[in-house]
Amino acid sequence: MKIAIAGTGKVGCSIASELADNGHQILVIDRDPSAFAELPAGIDHIIGDACELSVLERADVQSCQVVVAATGDDKANLVVSLLAKTEFGVPRVVARVNHPDNEWMFNEGWGVDVSVSTPRILSALVEEAVSVGDVVRLFGLRSGNANLVELTLPEDSPVATHTVGSIAWPVDCVLVTIVRGQRSISPSADDTIEAGDELLMVCSPDSESALQELLSPHRH
Repeated sequence: MKIAIAGTGKVGCSIASELADNGHQILVIDRDPSAFAELPAGIDHIIGDACELSVLERADVQSCQVVVAATGDDKANLVVSLLAKTEFGVPRVVARVNHPDNEWMFNEGWGVDVSVSTPRILSALVEEAVSVGDVVRLFGLRSGNANLVELTLPEDSPVATHTVGSIAWPVDCVLVTIVRGQRSISPSADDTIEAGDELLMVCSPDSESALQELLSPHRH
């Protein structure tokens, strides 16, 4: 897969290195030539402002399957996202959100398919670590129409010891994984869920309250 990354700070370099290790073709764009010194050998780069059409054209962004806007400036990330989507038709645009107050702008109107807010992810992971019986939203998926959510099943859950197939899951809610101790279970209809299981689900925002009521109604 060909992936272009705008921004070569610590975040951009880390993403580029990991994706390159996974076998993807990576091109990074940054105005500062010294930023490329942190990149592993073999990763292509272009010096220039990714907010400019001419630079994105030089980078042949239209041939990329993914563009990642990973600069430390939210305005720049929005511009890169919009240009990648509207001018070059990139199928998948991922944008970094630096300031939580700006998160509402990172949507399909600005060409963003997936926004990644570090503060929100960190707070969600803290909640996930300490909460039992609460639906915790980990992050949103494409266009905000679904979220990855987590719930640790409490002892008094009405569905504890029930099989997956016997539970009337809410509409637009899919159980993806059951984490039990050191095991990750790909759920089948005959698998039983138990108190203490960590359930990872993809769920529409409108169905989260119904999911909470199903799995742990006593929390509210």
